[in-house]
Amino acid sequence: MADQTHVLFVEDDDVIREATQLALERDGFAVTAMPDGLSGLEAFRADRPDIALLDVMVPGLDGVSLCRRIRDESTVPVIMLSARADSIDVVLGLEAGADDYVTKPFDGAVLVARIRAVLRRFGHAGGGDRGEPAADPAGGVLTFGDLEVDTEGMEVRRAGQPVALTPTEMRLLLEFSSAPGTVLSRDKLLERVWDYGWGGDTRVVDVHVQRLRTKIGPDRIETVRGFGYKLKA
Repeated sequence: MADQTHVLFVEDDDVIREATQLALERDGFAVTAMPDGLSGLEAFRADRPDIALLDVMVPGLDGVSLCRRIRDESTVPVIMLSARADSIDVVLGLEAGADDYVTKPFDGAVLVARIRAVLRRFGHAGGGDRGEPAADPAGGVLTFGDLEVDTEGMEVRRAGQPVALTPTEMRLLLEFSSAPGTVLSRDKLLERVWDYGWGGDTRVVDVHVQRLRTKIGPDRIETVRGFGYKLKA
């Protein structure tokens, strides 16, 4: 297991859990599969997996609450599974700190592609440190008002105080800070931050921008209606 990517998979449906575990293992992943949120939390704390795959509707501790508990302790990537694409569950999961979501029923190949995309942008698949985005090769500290972005140290400060960002939030901020004043469309952000080579749900972008605003200042990232977002220089 030490040489494999370790996936924590929490799903209460026996058929889906067993079939998905087998599919992931065939693709080379090591999988710990749990039927409820409480056992999932125990497994997370015991095993410290590389990525967590959480169904929204699981007993004991639902997937959204489990995501919050994980996010309180770690920046490990989290993908939520939801049976309803239009459900508020999707937004709640993202607001809880999930990095992406996949709608059920899902194709195994699509799920594996999404897992690998998340791992790539977290640096795991490329041999980087677990849970950390790759550093900007340009380096340096960028300043925007009271906001400082250290692109080498992967640190952010606001009014001199450190700001704790998840790796996805950090990558999003790096995209904005690399082109201050330039409008970045949701599709472009999906491509650059989420590594989507296909169409994706822009709610992922909107919720992460909202989370980022609460941490770096509500007015720092401006919405350009009909086009996207830009960082105020």
